[in-house]
Amino acid sequence: MQDHSRKSKINLPRESAASIFGPGDVNLRHICRTLGVKAVYRNGVLNLSGNGPSVDMAIAVVARLEHEIKASGSLSDHSIDAALNFPEKNDIALELSVPGPAGRIIPKTAGQENYLRAIKNSELVFCIGPAGTGKTFLAVASAVAALSDGVVDRIIISRPAVEAGERLGFLPGDLQQKIDPYLKPVYDALDDTLSPARVRRSLDSRIIEVAPLAYMRGRTLNNAFVILDEAQNTTITQLKMFLTRLGYSSRAVITGDITQIDLQPPSSSGLVAIRRILAGIDGIEFTYLDQNDVVRHPLVQSIISAFERSEDGETHR
Repeated sequence: MQDHSRKSKINLPRESAASIFGPGDVNLRHICRTLGVKAVYRNGVLNLSGNGPSVDMAIAVVARLEHEIKASGSLSDHSIDAALNFPEKNDIALELSVPGPAGRIIPKTAGQENYLRAIKNSELVFCIGPAGTGKTFLAVASAVAALSDGVVDRIIISRPAVEAGERLGFLPGDLQQKIDPYLKPVYDALDDTLSPARVRRSLDSRIIEVAPLAYMRGRTLNNAFVILDEAQNTTITQLKMFLTRLGYSSRAVITGDITQIDLQPPSSSGLVAIRRILAGIDGIEFTYLDQNDVVRHPLVQSIISAFERSEDGETHR
């Protein structure tokens, strides 16, 4: 019987090795267990052994993690699993440099690469996918990078004020206090990519505007990077209104999750209908993310998959 086992060595600086391996080598053990390889680290060299394709995969995973450390300065909680799911060498042209704490942002999955490539190449991009796939964060990061590079003069981010059973009139406070909870994910993404202090200054000077969808009516948005988040909760009339606001030298990203529609009935969601209406138009691109693109806690992937299986079962009854 032919032996397909192989040994390989990777030069890995101690600082990078400490970050990749994790406390007590917990990350390294997880990589080895997942890929079925053995690893020994001595004197700045990582020795790998096992089945040839598995060793190749381990080399790619370590290389991707080392690149993320060089690009971002550290690894996040989900970096290891993301690299195991998507160990391919990343496209440097798709990396985003932002002035905030996030620093340099690299796509962590194949779906995220496709999403960022679409934003780079198309003026109007729709991104549809479940929670935790980075739809909002990558859209905001792309907008901040475009603003920092002088590609656009301002950022405009909007959301429909419709959420799981609550309505604005029942929330305490003035109008701004009522709408802020709906826009919190957007502010979080801005703080990560631009820093809280710069966000406040940009909001005061209206270089960045964050507002409910209703505030977009009647406007023409020139020289802007425009984002519509949670678009599954817009009607087709609202979505048409938003899309026709786009002016010269502007680009737009529309994100949403068609499995979390809060409109009644759910069939009134404009995001569901728009895919058929705008299909095949040059300059418009639809991208799709799924549970394989989730970059939150690993359990989120399992939860999404379980719901999808449940919904498929209901459909076939």
